[in-house]
Amino acid sequence: MKKTIVDLFESSVKQYPNNTFLLEKTGKEFEPTTYAQVKEKVYALGAGLQTLGVKKGDTMALLSEGRNMWVIGELSMFYAGAINVPLSIKLEESNDLLFRLDHGDVKFVFVSNYQLKKIRAIKDKLNKVQKVVVFGDAGELQEDEIHVDEVFALGDKFLATHSLEEFLAVGQSLVNDDIATITYTSGTTADPKGVMLTHRNYTANVEQAKTLVNIDETWRTLIILPLDHCFAHVVGFYIMMSCGAAAATVQVGRTGLETLKNIPLNIKEVRPHFILSVPSLAKTFKKNIETAIRAKGKATETLFNWGMAVRQKYYGESSLDSKGLRILLKPLVALFDKLIFSKVKENFGGELRFFIGGGALLDKELQNFYVGVGMPMYQGYGLSEATPVISSNGPDLYRFGSSGKLVKPIELKICDADGKELPTGELGEIVVKGENVMAGYWKNPVATAETVRDGYLYTGDLGYMSSENLLYVKGRFKSLLISSDGEKYSPEGIEEAFVSLCPTIDQVILYNNQSPYTIALFVPNKDNIKRALSEKGLDLSTDEGRKAACDLVKADVDMFKKGGAHAGMFPERWLPSCFAILPEAFTEQNGMMNSTMKVVRGKVEKFYQERIDILYTAEGKNLYEQHNLDAFK
Repeated sequence: MKKTIVDLFESSVKQYPNNTFLLEKTGKEFEPTTYAQVKEKVYALGAGLQTLGVKKGDTMALLSEGRNMWVIGELSMFYAGAINVPLSIKLEESNDLLFRLDHGDVKFVFVSNYQLKKIRAIKDKLNKVQKVVVFGDAGELQEDEIHVDEVFALGDKFLATHSLEEFLAVGQSLVNDDIATITYTSGTTADPKGVMLTHRNYTANVEQAKTLVNIDETWRTLIILPLDHCFAHVVGFYIMMSCGAAAATVQVGRTGLETLKNIPLNIKEVRPHFILSVPSLAKTFKKNIETAIRAKGKATETLFNWGMAVRQKYYGESSLDSKGLRILLKPLVALFDKLIFSKVKENFGGELRFFIGGGALLDKELQNFYVGVGMPMYQGYGLSEATPVISSNGPDLYRFGSSGKLVKPIELKICDADGKELPTGELGEIVVKGENVMAGYWKNPVATAETVRDGYLYTGDLGYMSSENLLYVKGRFKSLLISSDGEKYSPEGIEEAFVSLCPTIDQVILYNNQSPYTIALFVPNKDNIKRALSEKGLDLSTDEGRKAACDLVKADVDMFKKGGAHAGMFPERWLPSCFAILPEAFTEQNGMMNSTMKVVRGKVEKFYQERIDILYTAEGKNLYEQHNLDAFK
């Protein structure tokens, strides 16, 4: 059966024409746009794109903050038969954008007024781009730029002079296997990989995700994550669309910081029923709640902590555990909800039922806090290559520490390093199969063949299935760096570059396991360092010489950052913010290198766990930390 995104949208408009679909604040308050009104805009813009020369199969980039035009823009692309290449507004380096636009064969660009300067900075290198469509107040436009209002006008003219059937023919010709988006993530080299997601990937994952949580047409969400983020894209946008529900976007500020400051106010205004989050945002919300409670005085803080303890005791760490005598706490839970937590909830609009946490794993302490304040945060799991939802906890079933129930239908197995399936409870690589599994990596058949085998997606993540049929995700199966917001990056390319281009570095391991920043473990090339020091009249026998050696290593690392000779080779967020100098090399003898001369990451990380922990403290950020100096003795 044909189930494209166009089909999904048409079905929702037919079923919920007068329901609010999009909410956006550009002035004093959020303005609603109904499903029928969105359809009119999508038709006009889609027809305008066809008039502009967009053909079926063309790739178009979308670079914008979350706003109505992001959603309308993507849907209009599909009606023109195009493929969307969503781009993160976090991409600051021109090389990052240039690679994606060039590699993605992008012919047309949708860009907001606030992001336009990034496109203009590299426009002379965008040989494949035919037209840049700008929305928002951008002032005077340049050659090959056109304002979206003009494209709407072209569409209106087309629809006035052609039959509706002629316009719809392109969008209706799309089939399940046609590519909808190419989302770039980071691969095993310095170059990102483009995840090809089909129309059926999206509609299948919508159907799958809805088996985990019940959403009805009265619900609202505020999308605080970037819409190019696959999690926000599907759960915040397409799932809500399929239910006839409403999705709001954060009021766009002139700067990223200004937009972030709008989030608390927007939450109160939108009154969402659930919010998508990542651990870094969850920690910010927690800090804000605790600060507000402390500001009310000691008595309120004591009452708050007492109420938290009661709620945490009553609800426990799982809905699967019998409450037993805890049921006696129910009247107290109701009392504290009325006295304290209803007021906390008011800061979140008063109707928030839960958060869904994606990206990196939520720690139990954080989950326990949100249960305590009456706004549970449920952990989910997924990745872009799976469109992305694979599993999640929810109101009907949760257990702290787990990633919850699997979506249905999906096949999941846990495999060892040789691809052999492991029994329940054993730790291995998470492998999934279903209609949500990507079509492959754009123009990268080798990486596709490595990642998708016999229809199974090898996620690169480590986990196990429990006897309760819950998925537990435990970190990295492969050598992936995983940031606190869930983004992943393979370190091999950076590590190879450090060894080949840095005379002071002999061996290196980069590390980031859902942490705020990446760190490095360096085995120094003492011979080269000694030679460099001798030119300065120094050696490693003195503190002055050892500090100078640390400076030399830092100088080599800094060459990969802004202003350095190797700047732009890699995204700066994956370069080490600080590092540890190690006293000995990785060898077969000490078990840190295998017989094929590859570093055994797990053993290195385990052996140097204390040094890793130090690097995430203020002491560890000190270049001249004592362990670093001692390593040169």
